[in-house]
Amino acid sequence: MVVTGRFALLATVAAALVMFVVPSAIGVLGATALLCALATFDVARTARADALALTRDPLTVVRLGRGTEVELVVTNTGTATARGTLWDSWPGSARADGRAHQFALAPHTRMRLRTSLVPTSRGDRVAGPVTLRLLGPLGLAGRQSRVVVPARVRALPAFRSERLLRSKVKRLHQLEGRNVANTRGQGTEFDSFREYVAGDDVRSIDWRATARAADVLVRTWRPERNRHVLMVLDTGRASAGRVGDGTRLDSSIEAALLLGGLAAAAGDTVDLLAYDRQVRAEVSGVSGNQLPLRLMHTMAGVTARLVDTDTTGLVRTVLARVRRRALIVWFTALDGPTVTEQVLPALPTLTRRHRVLIVSVTDPEIAAAARDRSTADAVYAAAAAETVLAERALVRESLRRRGVAVVAAAPDRLAEALADEYLELKQSGSL
Repeated sequence: MVVTGRFALLATVAAALVMFVVPSAIGVLGATALLCALATFDVARTARADALALTRDPLTVVRLGRGTEVELVVTNTGTATARGTLWDSWPGSARADGRAHQFALAPHTRMRLRTSLVPTSRGDRVAGPVTLRLLGPLGLAGRQSRVVVPARVRALPAFRSERLLRSKVKRLHQLEGRNVANTRGQGTEFDSFREYVAGDDVRSIDWRATARAADVLVRTWRPERNRHVLMVLDTGRASAGRVGDGTRLDSSIEAALLLGGLAAAAGDTVDLLAYDRQVRAEVSGVSGNQLPLRLMHTMAGVTARLVDTDTTGLVRTVLARVRRRALIVWFTALDGPTVTEQVLPALPTLTRRHRVLIVSVTDPEIAAAARDRSTADAVYAAAAAETVLAERALVRESLRRRGVAVVAAAPDRLAEALADEYLELKQSGSL
């Protein structure tokens, strides 16, 4: 049983009356008996909690940075009017607004209560129990109980670079329409024949087809299709570093989403693997329009782990999952010791069978510090920043000599830079 502020106020008034009107034991007993009788009457007339049926959608999806509403449906299946307060419990990271709801629900009626949520990070937010405080008709006392109504809100990655997807796909379609003079390269796929026109490269003439036809015919090519792209997210300790407004992992996820949508539009098979010391998430066997949404749901719950990545285990896992030649897009950090001690020794095993592309986000604050010479302290900071940049330049050169391409850009530029690199590989037939 619970009592309200109204009961406390009534008890205060009764105590004052007893003190000034009937200051005796009989007065105290009489006032106490009256208060207990009123509270008992109110509790007896209170609707039962099991007469209220609470339901809501088990999963609500929202993009990170946007708001959503979770609707709780309350149905009174009893014969008494249910009145009181309902508290909808959510974790603090869900930033719930309007969790407390006052209601008065007549028998055999239904009402909908909405709670606004704005999640502050990716992943699932599980709802806590719903607290019901039901009061009697006098509003003096009632019953309180908790009801578990399963629900969760999934905050998907923001995917701000989605606005770039249409323009990149349009550029891809333009590449598919170009002739051999622009797209000729090892691994490009034959498309069709067309008549020779002035300006065409004579090396594109197909003499056998020309001999069978009345006109001179040239071969046309299109970017490679039906290739395999495996995106590997390093979720180890290095991915937890803060860069800009988020972590390295957040920037990698943003870039992976754009690449996945673009590669799916290009007709390639796209898989995803998140790994540190074991597989944290995986997407495979999904293609077409379903791929971007599947990637978003899978990567929504991927978080960085404060452990060193097992690079050997990562390479072993990749080789076990990818049998035919593929483009391995490896999202990791370009820190000198990490690359020298872990990445470089593992690369020969990968590059013998696959094309490897390493993607890393750079910290714009380091580049800004390297340019600042305004004060003596800034000069020392600039020297340290220059050392870091020079170290990364050496790392990139070491990777390039081993036949590994590198895409490194600031968080707001990484997704677009990776998409452009993928289109260049498509155009040159290097996948």
